[in-house]
Amino acid sequence: MTTTEIGRSIDARGMPCPGPLMSLIGAIREGKVGDVIEVLSSDEGSRTDIPAWLTKAGHELVEVVDEDGFTRFVVKKVR
Repeated sequence: MTTTEIGRSIDARGMPCPGPLMSLIGAIREGKVGDVIEVLSSDEGSRTDIPAWLTKAGHELVEVVDEDGFTRFVVKKVR
């Protein structure tokens, strides 16, 4: 479990691909540098899509945690 303070949580469980990623992109665009965003996703594609997009966009993947039936991503807006 992370000690990072979550500023915004996106519950995208049950949302098909690319919904969770698009929700994260929207939150990153609205946020400020340093904001920490949590995304909860039950879509298997998110496990590759979210980290790949973060690398490409230059943001930080703080944590990925497998929960019961979904994955929790913690992301930090870097730029």
